[in-house]
Amino acid sequence: MAVAVVALGLSSCLEKTPGDYIPETESMNSLNGAEQVLTGIYTAYMSSGLYSGYLTLCPDVQSDLVYAVQGNSNTLGNIWQWDIRSTNSEIESVYAALYRVIGRCNFFLDQVEKLRNSMTDDESIQTLDYYTGEVYCARALAYSELIKCYCKAYDPNTAKNELGVVLADTYFGEKPAKRASLYDSYQFVIADLEKAEELLDADYDYYDAPYFTHAAAHAIHARVALYMQDWDKAIAESTILIESGAFALATCRSYASSSQTFLQYLWTNDASYEDIWRIGYTMTSYGGALGSIFLNFTSDYYYYYPDYVPAQWVLDLYTSGDARYNAYFATLQTGYSHQLTWPLLVKYYGNESLMENMIYHVNMPKPLRLAEQYLIRAEAYCRKGAYGQASADLSALRQTRFTSGGSVSVKESNWLETISDERVRELYMEGFRLHDLKRWGMGFERTPQTHSQSEGSSLKIEANNPLFVWPIPNHEIVSPGSQIQPNESNR
Repeated sequence: MAVAVVALGLSSCLEKTPGDYIPETESMNSLNGAEQVLTGIYTAYMSSGLYSGYLTLCPDVQSDLVYAVQGNSNTLGNIWQWDIRSTNSEIESVYAALYRVIGRCNFFLDQVEKLRNSMTDDESIQTLDYYTGEVYCARALAYSELIKCYCKAYDPNTAKNELGVVLADTYFGEKPAKRASLYDSYQFVIADLEKAEELLDADYDYYDAPYFTHAAAHAIHARVALYMQDWDKAIAESTILIESGAFALATCRSYASSSQTFLQYLWTNDASYEDIWRIGYTMTSYGGALGSIFLNFTSDYYYYYPDYVPAQWVLDLYTSGDARYNAYFATLQTGYSHQLTWPLLVKYYGNESLMENMIYHVNMPKPLRLAEQYLIRAEAYCRKGAYGQASADLSALRQTRFTSGGSVSVKESNWLETISDERVRELYMEGFRLHDLKRWGMGFERTPQTHSQSEGSSLKIEANNPLFVWPIPNHEIVSPGSQIQPNESNR
């Protein structure tokens, strides 16, 4: 059972006394109480504002990966059309959900030392220390996502003078709501990750883990290092995962069941040797329906009514033998009057076990996968001019995704295009594209495709567009006592 520690719907996401507050004397006076608070943190990560919804979908819908279909329901319509405001409900939801996680983490961390000092059993103390490592990891991930969405791309030369996020590091007591620098924000994340890496034990690393592990901390650290342009650290952290032996890429060349390859099974059953951290769902406890906007099969249980379909240029990236195409897409006729037939995204068609219970288009999010670690290390190698090592990493990944072949070579003249294309092929609609374009300093242009909605289909976004950085929700800025500075995108 989850313990509700921080509520949504407040005047500010940083309020310290939530409506569903449980006094610390009832929730953190025992190891069982600490476990309940930890459970509440994992429950908060199920929010449809996060990986099972807006945090995953909005960055990719906003980018150049999909087109809105004529007749769509206008779900995420403002996001797709770049009509993004500080009062946008999706932008508010992501911000609130991440600070809800942080609030629950702070609730735990504020009280854990007192609880630890009251314990005498060594085994119980060891368990509590492990829980604490999980909490540091959870908080680091939440802050890294806030930075990624609501801050500019990191430049080591200017980061100390750029706005970061509000670093709420305690649950109890009053503190002014003011944004730290981008540099200090990332240093806070790194400090949390280092504490997590110290407290968590690599002996407990395993695939499909629904809990934060030693491996998860290193996976987050590798991503953060890449975003901070710390190429050596990105290589070192991703190498820990790649060489750990605890994980393996899902191959399309062997079968997990009589009818599905390991690559297919990764998405149809949300199970794979390559999942470093997977948000665990049950029949009675699950998050949002990631696949709805790409399929909307439940409108009449006969036709599909997608709000968005893949961009043609994305489909063209997948060459012959790339098994990701059939794992991610299926050509289906829609139920619209124009009867568009198009390769629809079926990556999030739904977990087969959940669908047996009439829970449709719901998949367990997989925020940390081994495939991303290969892409992180390959890009960092390219930044250092080690193109041979980058080629080896990209080839290792691709050879598990291709029915035969898959080797690729990069050099100084083509490495960024190659990395960009491979990240689209592998991480399509997993929430990376907008942030990749931002940190690479790249814009994009949309031109209409078959039966795409006219509004938004002709759109040219320059690399310096302020909306690459989401606005801080307006209610955070105007909340009494707030000293939070707005972004350039706030309007």
